Amino acid sequence: MNYVSSKAVIGNNVEIGMFTIIEDDAVIGDNCIIANNVVIKKGSKIGARIRIDDNTVIGKEPMRAVNSIFKDERKLSPAIIEDECLIGAGVIIYAGCQIGNKTLVADLAVVREDVTIGERTIIGKGATIENFCKVGANCKIQTNVYLTAYSEVEDYVFVGPCVVTSNDNYAARSKERFGKFKGVTIRKGGRIGAGATILPGKTIEEDGFVAAGSVVTRDVASEMVVAGSPAKALRKVPEDQLLKNQ
Repeated sequence: MNYVSSKAVIGNNVEIGMFTIIEDDAVIGDNCIIANNVVIKKGSKIGARIRIDDNTVIGKEPMRAVNSIFKDERKLSPAIIEDECLIGAGVIIYAGCQIGNKTLVADLAVVREDVTIGERTIIGKGATIENFCKVGANCKIQTNVYLTAYSEVEDYVFVGPCVVTSNDNYAARSKERFGKFKGVTIRKGGRIGAGATILPGKTIEEDGFVAAGSVVTRDVASEMVVAGSPAKALRKVPEDQLLKNQ
């Protein structure tokens, strides 16, 4: 049994599985496949030729703990998922998100409010994209990546499995931290190997490469490979590996 609001707009040739809820003013384009136990919240906009797998929630409103640093209770815009995206099982995509054409959000990933993701990007299994992040086009954000709030990832970026980023140099101590939260910035073509940790406010410049397991405590120069804990310059990125030569 399903619940589809009479105020929702459902396109042509849409398949809807069992126990799915589609709330008021949701819009679903033509030729979509909506699996079982999916919840599409009020006003969410789903493009054409999109697949959404079991147990996924689109357009979730955030909850605020009493001691959360985020006090803004403004009304968020509806979630927007553009044409030909693939959304896996158990995914949560919050209100206020916009996801570009032909992007994959894999099983169990979470995309928080106020996030934009460009076209043809991959958000891997179990990855978390926190609020106020911007992810570009043609990126690969791999399994179990944690992208902290206030981060920016430009186009053609690779972030390997289990990479962790952070935005609070005070680790939740001292009032001084308020107003100083700063995520990471990864410029066009930047790459980060598996299991690396990037400290708050650090920038990986264009075509910069962070080796697996490194701890980045300072900015990474353009076209430079860094490695270690703390990460230090190792060598230039080989010419045939530069994005302009792909």
